[in-house]
Amino acid sequence: MDSDDDALAERYLEHVRVEKRLAARTVELYALDLRKLAENARDLGVPLRSVQHAHVRRWVAQMHSAGRSARGIALILSGWRGFYTWLGREGLVPSNPVVDVRAPKAAKPLPKALSVDEAVQFAEFRDAEADPWTEARDSALVELLYGCGLRVGEVVALDACASATAAGWLDLEAGEAHVLGKGSKRRSVPIGRKALQALKTWLQVRSQSPKAGLTSALFIDARGRRMSRFAILHRLKQRGAKAGLATPVHPHVLRHSFASHVLQSSGDLRAVQELLGHANIGTTQVYTRLDFQHLAKAYDAAHPRAHRGKKT
Repeated sequence: MDSDDDALAERYLEHVRVEKRLAARTVELYALDLRKLAENARDLGVPLRSVQHAHVRRWVAQMHSAGRSARGIALILSGWRGFYTWLGREGLVPSNPVVDVRAPKAAKPLPKALSVDEAVQFAEFRDAEADPWTEARDSALVELLYGCGLRVGEVVALDACASATAAGWLDLEAGEAHVLGKGSKRRSVPIGRKALQALKTWLQVRSQSPKAGLTSALFIDARGRRMSRFAILHRLKQRGAKAGLATPVHPHVLRHSFASHVLQSSGDLRAVQELLGHANIGTTQVYTRLDFQHLAKAYDAAHPRAHRGKKT
């Protein structure tokens, strides 16, 4: 820093230390940010009071290219923004060059997917300690979530059969699940052979419960009530631990595993988009509707729990 920049930085740090009463560590971080700002300005041959909006944007791009995280850049910008806000109140700059400069958006990490071996291990796990009723239900839950890539809310809303009031239902004869997704958009998803077997077993066991008639819900608890999101999450987490999986299993892990495994095998991104019920594909913002038979073909060929076989 030149002498003028040094003096401004010291005055600002004294301001945040004394008047704003910030913690010593925070003041130390502010000092580091100001040092970086001064170095950038010196490289351009301009004093801190002459920094422009375009300069700040360039420095953000440089930090991003150098691999600094979006969160780290955002923290630096926050420090710079506070400095120029203070300079403006002191009448030392006409405007704040950091206003409206934002850090790059942090990439949203995708949920961890199970490997194919882990997913099959989980789907084939049988809990010897559970009663037959609970085991049949939980096995069908797993097969449906992994076999169809449904959202947990879509599974919760499923009824055992179609009705005028059903948000979603199964058509076991056709091998399809009809669900109401986000934005109240309906879609049909093929059900693989393993999931069909598990669902038929569960429906048979379910019908034997004296409380089965209390609700039309496909998945019910021991009291005959529709299973909640929390109950499904709890059962999956508990089952995953018993199955010996290191990754905690929750509904979206199974949904992401479904998408990853179909995509890895088929390479058909648009089919996966339709199967998952996504309105957009990549950055194109184009929604592509595909013929259901094409989706079923892509599913049968690619998903490790599909192989529904031909109907006679």
